[in-house]
Amino acid sequence: MRIAFWAFVAGLVLAGAAFAQPAGRGAAPAGRGAFQGPQPAPPPGLLHAMFQDHAVLQRGEPIRVYGDAPAGTSVNVTLGTASASGTADSSGHWLATLPAMQAGGPYTLTATGGGKSETANDVLVGDVFLCTGQSNMAFGQSGAANAAADARGATDSQVRQLNIPTNASIAPLASFANRVNWTVESPDTVGRFSAACWYMVRDLKKTQNVPMGMVVAAWGGARIRNWISEPTLKRLGYFNDDLSTLDTYKSDPQAAMRMWGRQWESWYRGLKIAGPAPWEVNFDDSSWAISPNPGQAWALWHGDNPDGFIGQMWMRTTINLTAAQAAQAANLDLGSVNEEDETWVNGKDVGGTSFSNKAEHVVSPGILKEGRNVIVSNIFCSWRNCGFRGPDENRVLRLADGSSVVLNQPWRYKQMSDKDDIIAPMIPWGVTHGLTMDYNGMVSPIGAYNFKAAVWYQGESDLYFASRYRTNMAAMMGDWRALFRNTTLPFLIVQIPNYGEIPTKPTPSYWSDVREAQRLAVKDDKYAALTVNVDIGDPASLHPTNKQEAGRRLAIAARHIVYGEPVPPSGPEVTGAARNGDSVTIRFAGINGKLVGRSGVNGFELCGATQASCRWAAASISGNGVTLAKAGNATRVRYCWGDAPVCTLYDTSGLPAGPFEVPISGRKLAAR
Repeated sequence: MRIAFWAFVAGLVLAGAAFAQPAGRGAAPAGRGAFQGPQPAPPPGLLHAMFQDHAVLQRGEPIRVYGDAPAGTSVNVTLGTASASGTADSSGHWLATLPAMQAGGPYTLTATGGGKSETANDVLVGDVFLCTGQSNMAFGQSGAANAAADARGATDSQVRQLNIPTNASIAPLASFANRVNWTVESPDTVGRFSAACWYMVRDLKKTQNVPMGMVVAAWGGARIRNWISEPTLKRLGYFNDDLSTLDTYKSDPQAAMRMWGRQWESWYRGLKIAGPAPWEVNFDDSSWAISPNPGQAWALWHGDNPDGFIGQMWMRTTINLTAAQAAQAANLDLGSVNEEDETWVNGKDVGGTSFSNKAEHVVSPGILKEGRNVIVSNIFCSWRNCGFRGPDENRVLRLADGSSVVLNQPWRYKQMSDKDDIIAPMIPWGVTHGLTMDYNGMVSPIGAYNFKAAVWYQGESDLYFASRYRTNMAAMMGDWRALFRNTTLPFLIVQIPNYGEIPTKPTPSYWSDVREAQRLAVKDDKYAALTVNVDIGDPASLHPTNKQEAGRRLAIAARHIVYGEPVPPSGPEVTGAARNGDSVTIRFAGINGKLVGRSGVNGFELCGATQASCRWAAASISGNGVTLAKAGNATRVRYCWGDAPVCTLYDTSGLPAGPFEVPISGRKLAAR
């Protein structure tokens, strides 16, 4: 079972993956990675933390400057010869708007009010990009191919980055929970910059000779729903049960845990699996295998690769208690669990955790009993090092009298299902799988900053949720445009690259489903552009190192959608397919030069209504189109479909045609 690498890279890619912990949660796993671990933020100051030494402000539009002061305080702001003022509202927030300025600097930005003054030095005016997503956006320049040579040339002091440490929050924040600062590009600092974003900016500097700022907010493994505000998620409608549970969690975590347990059990019952549920005491687990080492990654039980099986795993064990022990209140401590668990004691749900280094569950009085007690966990994991971690002593039942019982009896286990699409609901307050937490902790605190464009590199974590990805992306783009007060804010979308098996026959693909959702979301939005990357990934690695080309393609898309240059945003883009007798003609727009087949024209499929009907099609280039012979009764065309497909259609600029699925119309397309 192959699933995307999701949240575990929060600890691998971003050092010290901190989050604002809800009550009862454990700390997120720490690890080594591209960025320095977070440090506590100082108290909010007169100037918001976005406005610090070395900041880059957006040129060409009124500049919003903001911060905190006692209610009613008048604050005056100056930048060079420009000035403006604002008054703190009842919440203590103020905003002043400076007139638009051309690129330049350095300037000194000063805010004065209430007898206080704060200054930011070496401030530039240029173009600022918000660079967001999951681990491939967080991926540091030091990990890219040819990184050392590129770093030696990183001497442009007009390029700066502000990194926002990972932080999830139950409620929207007005300021950062962790310290942030602007860092000036140099050979010593660029290795910690976002590789994809920095290589984009490096290329843009060739055509836009202005200061460039990058604000990076990325968390490895985060689903798109975690980057959307709660009001917008509510308007979507299909997360309302989870959002209701999340609302309860804000004031009563234990009540929310009970609600969540009922939701989880209802989901499982809906699968209509015969017999007792595995968490029930009378369930017969005698056919299940016994774990050779419960605290070791599942995959290592049968090999030496920590990737191995991923998905949903049932784990069951027992402990024996005396009457005196069973009469006490208790906490069940499962230690570190990767990634999410839902746990039962004697058939009663006691809660779940997400990315917890100390997965503790309250066992209410009356659940324990004298003699044999059954403990069951269902653990979801999506990449590697899955399951419990550490020795038996990490998993204990802690009793109210201070004693504890180690869970050192055999653990039996069974894969929940071999069907990829059976994935249990994710905990709403999970730091990466959850809802709105990353928006609250990392996007909301930015405030009404001015940006030239947003860059989005995410999708691997939504493989099994592609049916909603198109709608979610549209909602997110609208959501962020409202926050940043720019209804036409451009979005540059990085289509997820090739990874996994190279198809040898037409096959379904969760990766392709997400790529198609990304393509259609961009097609729906006139202020968005897509970059195709299906030819520059790494089938063996979720973190391709060719970030130079990914950045170059982002720069091309930016020149089109952001700067209005007469260049196609990417490679050839499909416009439709039409039947012509027994053949089908596919037309493309955005061709730079002409269509080119590299080692032939491969990767096209003709399909009917079902997956089984799909077959490879003989293809040939004809002008601005591709002709497929012997179409028969096909009703749709797919191209470049599969986890890591081999695709050969480009234009003479060297940019590829992107993956797509389109219906076949009954008439020949008009000539372009």
